[in-house]
Formats: sequence, C-alpha cells, structure tokens
Amino acid sequence: MAFSAFLLCRCALALNPSLDISQYAHTAWNIRDGAFRGIIFAIAQTPDGYLWLGTEFGLIRFDGVRFTPWQPPTGQQLPSSVVRSLAVSRDGRLWIGTDRGLASWKNGELSNHPEVAGLWVGPMLVDREGTVWAGAMDGTNRGRLCSIRSDRLRCDPEGNNLGLGVISLYEDTRSSLWAAGVDGLWQWRPAPPKFHRMQDSVTGLMESGDGALLIATSRGISQLVGGKLEPYQLPGVRRPFALRGLFRDRNGGLWIGTHDRGLLHLHGGKMDAFSRSDGLSGNLIMAFFEDREGNIWVATHDGLDRFRDFAVTTITLKQGLSADTVWSVLAARDGAVWLGTSNGLDQWKDRQVSYYGKPNGSPNNSVGSIFEGQDGRIWASTYHGIVCLENGRLLSVSTELAGHIAWSLAGDGTGSLWISQNDSLICLRGTSVLQRIPWAKLGHKDWALSLTPDSARIGLWLGFKDGGVVHFQDGNVDASYTGAEGLGAGFVEALRMDRNGAIWAATQGGLSRIIDGRVSTLSSKNGLPCDTVHWSIEDDDHSLWLYTACGLMRVARGELDAWVADQRSKIQVTVLGEQDGVRSRAVTNWYSPLAAKAPDGRIWFVSLDGVSIIDPRHLPANNIPPPVHIERILIDDKESPLKPGMRLQANIRNLRIDYTALSLVAPERVRFKYMLEGQERDWHEAVSDRSVQYTNLRPKYYRFRVIACNNSGVWNETGDTLEFSIAPAWNQTSWFYASCVATFLALLWGLYRLRLYQIAREFNAQLDGRVDERLRVARELHDTMLQTFQAALIQMQAAYNIFVRRPEKTGESLEKAINTAAGAIAEGRSAIQDLRLHAAGGGDLVQLITTAGQELARSEEASGNPPVLGVTVEGARRDVAPLIQDEVYRIARELLRNAFHHAQAGRIEVEIRYDSRQFRLHVRDDGKGIDSEVLKAGGRAGHYGLPGMRERANRFGGKLDFWSEAGAGTEAVLTVPAAVAYGGSNGGRFGFLRRKLWIHER
Repeated sequence: MAFSAFLLCRCALALNPSLDISQYAHTAWNIRDGAFRGIIFAIAQTPDGYLWLGTEFGLIRFDGVRFTPWQPPTGQQLPSSVVRSLAVSRDGRLWIGTDRGLASWKNGELSNHPEVAGLWVGPMLVDREGTVWAGAMDGTNRGRLCSIRSDRLRCDPEGNNLGLGVISLYEDTRSSLWAAGVDGLWQWRPAPPKFHRMQDSVTGLMESGDGALLIATSRGISQLVGGKLEPYQLPGVRRPFALRGLFRDRNGGLWIGTHDRGLLHLHGGKMDAFSRSDGLSGNLIMAFFEDREGNIWVATHDGLDRFRDFAVTTITLKQGLSADTVWSVLAARDGAVWLGTSNGLDQWKDRQVSYYGKPNGSPNNSVGSIFEGQDGRIWASTYHGIVCLENGRLLSVSTELAGHIAWSLAGDGTGSLWISQNDSLICLRGTSVLQRIPWAKLGHKDWALSLTPDSARIGLWLGFKDGGVVHFQDGNVDASYTGAEGLGAGFVEALRMDRNGAIWAATQGGLSRIIDGRVSTLSSKNGLPCDTVHWSIEDDDHSLWLYTACGLMRVARGELDAWVADQRSKIQVTVLGEQDGVRSRAVTNWYSPLAAKAPDGRIWFVSLDGVSIIDPRHLPANNIPPPVHIERILIDDKESPLKPGMRLQANIRNLRIDYTALSLVAPERVRFKYMLEGQERDWHEAVSDRSVQYTNLRPKYYRFRVIACNNSGVWNETGDTLEFSIAPAWNQTSWFYASCVATFLALLWGLYRLRLYQIAREFNAQLDGRVDERLRVARELHDTMLQTFQAALIQMQAAYNIFVRRPEKTGESLEKAINTAAGAIAEGRSAIQDLRLHAAGGGDLVQLITTAGQELARSEEASGNPPVLGVTVEGARRDVAPLIQDEVYRIARELLRNAFHHAQAGRIEVEIRYDSRQFRLHVRDDGKGIDSEVLKAGGRAGHYGLPGMRERANRFGGKLDFWSEAGAGTEAVLTVPAAVAYGGSNGGRFGFLRRKLWIHER
C-alpha cells in the first residue's frame, strides 16, 4: 500500500481535524462508472500539480476532471504495466515501481533502472534528506531494500535480506527508518538494523501523537513503546479486524484503512467511520494520499475518493443530534446552542450534545420555535403548548395554548412572552395568558411569522405571512408598512433590529430596511443573485449574511454602507452554494429563529439535514495559485507533439488546444482566461471548458496564452504559453501575392492598352468608313454620272458634226444629248442622297431593304416599265448587331440599285433567312445577266461596284458570292456567321470574343 503526503508549501490547506469524515465534502469516482480502468495501488503528485495514479493497467494522470492514461515516449516502455508504488523526489522526478522493475520520469524522459530489473518493487519513501527508498523482492522471494541518492541506486548487501519482502516503509519524527515485512519489523536506521518479530503480517506503520510507533496488522493495531510491543486500543472498537494501512494528515487526524469496513478516522480522542453505505467507492482500502491543497485521496478496490473541507459544516444525526430535522436554532448567552428538532430539544455545548425529550404528558416530541428569557430560561413551542426547561426537564406552562402552532416567540423587556399563533397574538406572563389579540384587530387576516422586540422604544415588530410589517405598542398598531411603502413582497420570514435601530425584514422580494418611517429594499436590482431572503444576520465584523433561495451570501460592510447611502447602487456579494456545504431552499419552515450568532462569532442556521455552522473569521481560503498547463494541440483532429515555436503545416481547417489548471479542491470552480495573440485582442473567460477551437487561421505567427484561478479566486497570472506559426500554402506565400499584384498591374496595363486600341480602332473604323464612302462615291461617279456625261459629250459632238453636214438631223441628236444629261443629273442626285444616308442600325432590316427597293422602283417609273420587287423572310426574326445591319443594308441597297438600273429585269426578288448558324441575304433578278468574263475578273475594268461590295462584306466577316449567265439573270448571296450577325444575343458572355476571333480568322 502507498500512504504519503505532499508537503510543498506552508500555505497549503488541511482538513479540519475536529470534524467527522461525513462532515467533509466527498467526491467518488467509480471504476464501474467508467471513470478509469484498474485498481489503484499508489497515488503521488508531481510539482506541476498533476495527480498520478498507479494501477494494474499502467499510469493515469489526473487533473481533477480528466483521467488520462499515460503513454511512454515512442520506442520506450515501463518495465511492467502493473504499477505498485509511486514516489516524487525533491527534484520533481516521478519514481515508478512495478512488479518487474523500477523506472523514473522527468521532463518528458523515461529512465529504466537496470539494477533492479525484473524485481518486484513495492513501497517507496522519500526521507527528510531527499533519499528515495524502495522495497524490492527477487525471484527467490528474498526482500531487498534499495536507496537512491543523486540518481545512483544501491541495494543492501545480500546478507541483510528482509525475509519475504518489504510491505511498508516509514520514517518517524526522529528520522528512524522502519521497514515492515511479512516476518516482522526492521528498524533500518540508525544502523545497525534491528529486527522485531511479529506474530501477524504488518500492513502499515505510523507514529502516534506521543511518539510511539503504531503497527497495523491483519488483526488490529499494536504499538512499539521502548522496544516492546503493546496493544493499541481504538475507541469504540471491541473486536479485532484486518487493517490495510495507516495514514496521518497534516493536522494530526489518523486515517485507518480496513480490509472490509472502509475508513476509520481517529481524531480528538473519538472514532468515526465511513464505508460504502456512506458513499465510499469501496470498503477495501488500497492507498492514501494528501495533496498540496490539503485534500485527502483514498484509493479503494472499486474507485477513488476525495475528501476536503466545506466552508459550511453541518451537524447531523451522526454527530449526536436527536434528529436530522431541525426547526429552529438559538444561541444562548452562556455559549450553549439550542436546537428545536422533530424529536425534541437538543443542546450543543463543548462539542457535546445533550438531549431533552418530550415534555411531560406530551405524546409528541417535536419542538418548534425556541426563546431565551431574561432569566436565562429556555422556552419552546410544541403542538401541545408552550414548554419551559427547568432542572433539565421540559415542563408544560399553559395548556390553554395547546392545539395551535406557535410560529414565533419574543419578549418585550417587561418579562412578558409574546406568542404568534394561527388565530391570534398572545401575551403570556408566567403561566397566565394576559392578552389574546385576534389578527383582525391588527388589520390582518393572516398570522405573523416573525416577532422581534423593539430595543429602541417600547413595543413589538411583527412580520406577516402574506406580507407586511407592523409596529405594535400598547395594544395598537402605530406603524404599518407594505409594498406600497417599498417593502419587499411575499412572506416576511424573519425580522431583526440592528445596533442603529433599523429593522431588517427578510421577504420573498428582497431584504427590506425600515428606519425613521422610510423603507428601502435590497434585491436583485441591486446585485443580489436572487430576491427570496429567508433570514439575515450580522457577524462580528459587521458584515451581513443572508440565507436566500440561491445560497448563503455575504455582503461586506463597505458594500452595505454604500447601498444604505444610495439605494440605486449595485453591490458585490460572495455566494456560498452546495459546493461549499450550503443547501439552497426556495421555502424554509416558519418556526423561529432560523439563524443565530454564538458568542464565539460562529453563525448557526437551520439546514435540510441538520444544523449548519459557518465561522466568518475562519473561512477556508485556497491561497495556492493553480499550475496551468497546455496539454496538447490537435490539428484537424490529429494530435501534434508540443514543441516551443512549433511550425504547423499549411491549410489547417480546425485547430484545437487543450489546457488545464491543477487545483484539486474544486476543479469545477476553476476559471480560465485565454487569448490567441495574433488573432484576438481581448481575453476570453471560460469556466467548465478546458479546450478552445479555432478555424481557418491565416498563415502567420501566433502566441496562445491561458491563465486560471482556483476556487478562492486566486489567479495564476503567468499561466502557460504556446508559440506556433502556420506555414503558408502556395497561394498564401509572399511570392504568390507579389505575382498576383504583378498580374493585376499587368492586367490594368493590358486593359489600358486595350482601351487605347479600341479608341484607335473606333477612330480608324470611322476614318476607314469615310474613306470607303468616298471611294464608293468615286466609283459611283465614275461608273454612272461621269460615264453619262461622257456619253452626253459624245452625243453633243455627234450633233455638232451632223449640224455641219446635215442640219435637218441636228434636233434628234440634241434631244438624245439632253436626255443623257438629265440622266447624269439624276444619277448625281442619287449619289448625293447616298452621302446623306444615316446608318441603318436603328430599324428593322427587312423594312429597310423593302423601303430601299420601293424608292428605287419609283425612280424607275419614268422609264415606264419598272421591275416588280418581292421580299420574303424565312426563320424567326432576330436582332442583328447594329453595325452589321448597317453594312448588310448598304450591300443590299447596292445590289438592288444595280438590278434596277442595269439588269433590265422584269422581276427582282430579295430573300432574307435568319438561321441559327448564319444570316443569309439572297438577291436575284431575271435580267440580262452579267458576262461570265466580268464575273471571273471580279468586275469590269475601271468599275468598282462588285469589288467594293465584296470588300465591304469581307471587312465585317461576311461572304458575298455572285452567279449569272447572259440572258438568265443574276443572283447574289451574302452570308454572315451567326456569332457575327447576332452579336451578344447569340453568343452569351463569350459571343463578342467568338465574333472577334471569327473575323480575325477571316
């Protein structure tokens, strides 16, 4: 077995030695509940605050919340997974004894010690000089005692064997080293070793308060006094029983582990027990340990238990009360505390309970409200009337009051006793009832729950069940306060007058203060966690204690004075809850008093399972800052080894950091603050969470910091730190960003150049259009008007020649010349009209071509036989790009003009086809046709009509083909790809690009 204490600093806490085990805060972790695996053989605590548990399945590290199986570094292992003993040396090294050897662990390094390889290593001890002692046993069942100094291990010579092995080691206050084995007891130091044979197997050693060596055996406890063995009698123990070990805590309490009876606790000369029936994880005790904060840890064969002090101690039936149900508590002037219970009247004095049973003639033992008179006599209410304690007996005072519950008792300073019952307020003097005042006379249908005398003036204060406070004097109510005056709503469960003459009323709506006719109420609006107040009391330091529906609260004097000066101010309160030993209640019983302050300053108050006590001047405070550790880091749910300045891979989606703080008193009340520098600017606070997760962190350097405070609010401001950086992905590197910037600038430059190109192209296009138009006009003038003028000159020359030779023929020649000149004028007018023609991109192409044909037809009506024009459309009409439509229109008009003027046709047909693949314009006539040689040559020499139309079509991506035979007419076909003809209406977002590419290929 392992029984040890962890003495780290003088400020460490310790359990109150005057309490029974059942009065400590107890927490159990059971193997059956899955808390951990395996029986615990040993417990130790390293300087970093972790609790280490040696089990049959290896080591477990415990932070108060999480049991973490310990894994050795890769490639290393313990001599065996069965860990029998643990010890921590002064340098912080954890020594691990197994059933196949010894190992040690420090700073992340595991060391195995070959000197004891293969040996069963049992109990270990670190003496006052820092030497580590270990008991071992070899394969021949011979015991050996080994010592470790300055990391050098040395075992005793073979001659000094320890029989069948070492079971227990102990160093007493005189620095004597004791080693117990199966055969007996060795005093190993001072040398030479001395052997004391024992009849029974020794299971544990410990020193008594008077310096004797206590020896636990399989049959009880013996003591070694002056070299002689003597029996050691435990209080209240009559039969021998098997012991498993002994342990003494820092305050002298002796803990005894048994084989089948759980724990025994010897303190202050008395013994108490705690077993599985009381909540212990098991009755077979395996190990004891006291940590640096004063918690007592007990390992059993079924689990692990922790015992610690409560801030509030509760006295119950186990400590000698006549009943667990306590109705009222009264602190008498002589230092005794009186309790009204469901089984009678109890007196607690000098840590002893005296019981006063039922009053004479009463079939019911229950005592409700209690009161101490001016003469020191104790008065109490029962269901059968008022009783008084005289000569150690409860005597009935008045049978007139039987059958009614007395809720509250109070004196008025004149020797009279006032009693609040359901139907009336009663004044009792001696055994006589002087007054019986119905509640209706006091303006109430309900009864008073609380009474208190007015020490500042004559009279009585009454607090009522349905709310309201009145001041009663000389048979009348001279002051009344309700919610209208600011009194708290609901029950008035307790009244108290302070040293300044103010009345404090505990109500369901807060704590009300009445002074000089003014009422102010302290409630949740002023900082109280809840409104319902059951009672209030002032301690010796003038701080105010309140028992409320959400726990016991302390309001410091300064906070209270600030609120009295300004009722709008907020106050700070200290709240004690169930983790501090306080059980909260929404509704209490209505007897009184519910709380009392004893002459020693301790406050006693009624609880659910007895009576509770708090000492305001000796509240347990944990002054040890908790060590803080960052335990691990998980990257996308995979754990990564912790290293200073670690560099993490790129593209991390989730990063989780687990941390902890080692305060084992109340781990659930440890508070944390953490911050990731580089990502966050402020601290984040957490209470129960011990991990934090970040997502999609950018590649950069980070510093994670975490600090924590213990259950008493003591902070470890240094905490722990983890520095790491996240590597950038290829698209997060500087060169990538530089490339993006360069690409962006190049794109801007390209867009700028493209815009310049577009402007230049538009300008050149306009210029080319003007040049093309001038060329067309030049061709028109050359092919039409100039030719006509030339013909007219020829005719005029012929007329002149005829006039010389044959004057009679001159008129006919001149007429022909005049007609030719008129034709030239018409052709010139037509050319001028073409120059003034607007772009055709704004109208319907079919309508434009039809209109152009009709105009040409009207111009030919002078000849008397104009051709017939027909226009047909195939396919669903679609919008043609404006520029393309203008070009197509000009080509169509040119084709129609040639057909009307030169073809000598009787019919001209225009066919327009809208196709998904291309746009098609077909113009044909039934005229005289075009000579095949002219078509092959692309036009007549000196004429630019046909070449000009082909050039115009090619320029925007179209194709113009001609077919003709002499006497069979002429056909012209213009095709334009859909991507070019329909523009954005056909190509989607890439139509413009495809159109440009198609034109470029053309």
